[in-house]
Amino acid sequence: MSFKKKDNSIYYNPIRRAVLNYQMIQPGERVAIGMSGGKDSTSLFYFLDTISKQERLGFSFEIVPISLDMGFDMDIRPMQDFVEKLGYSLDVVPTNIAKVVFDIREERSPCSLCAKLRRGILYNRAKELGCNKVALGHHLDDAIETYFMNFLFHGTMESFEPKSYLTKTAVTLIRPLLYLHETDIVKFVKREELPVIFNPCPVDKKTKREEIKRLVTGLSEKYPDIREKFIMGMEQGAQENFWIKSLKFKDEG
Repeated sequence: MSFKKKDNSIYYNPIRRAVLNYQMIQPGERVAIGMSGGKDSTSLFYFLDTISKQERLGFSFEIVPISLDMGFDMDIRPMQDFVEKLGYSLDVVPTNIAKVVFDIREERSPCSLCAKLRRGILYNRAKELGCNKVALGHHLDDAIETYFMNFLFHGTMESFEPKSYLTKTAVTLIRPLLYLHETDIVKFVKREELPVIFNPCPVDKKTKREEIKRLVTGLSEKYPDIREKFIMGMEQGAQENFWIKSLKFKDEG
């Protein structure tokens, strides 16, 4: 793997800032990484491996890569080889999620049920392997898209939390890539030739999230700093001050 001078400012410093700001990882913890084979989870695994081995947080921690066999016909060998090359063994959990969602339930909008089943299995497996933290590859664009989805489809103004404790499984969910732009992740994966597994899900790229992704992309072309402003708003904003702050715009335009 290569290393460029800008990697610290674009990748490692933002990850370190997110982890430290929200106290995502403590010394010596076992952190499970949910690996789907996509660019985000693969890059997350690579970044956290480097951060741990080089003790960029001031300490080391353990990484446990976990992948769920969804029941699709997927060749995960490239992902397994990649994980093994860095000194790990990929824990593959067999499931019947694809059969349940598409054959048994015949869901018209399968994403919600699929995500719920995946999360439950992943968190339980993490606990079985002695992990008290589960890291997911959600980045800044995911956070913004989730915000707009909640606003447009549910009437709520919120996104997912950087760190959240799950009482049912006693696992803490963390998102270390929170400050990273998706375009930067894409560039890193291409540059380093990280393995990306084709997603055979029949609804891939056909969901409401894809519509919102296009919306955010369009907004970012007109307002290039929308991602940075989103982070500022989510971290500095307070719900009780929402209407007060909005008053100044009522007579404008």
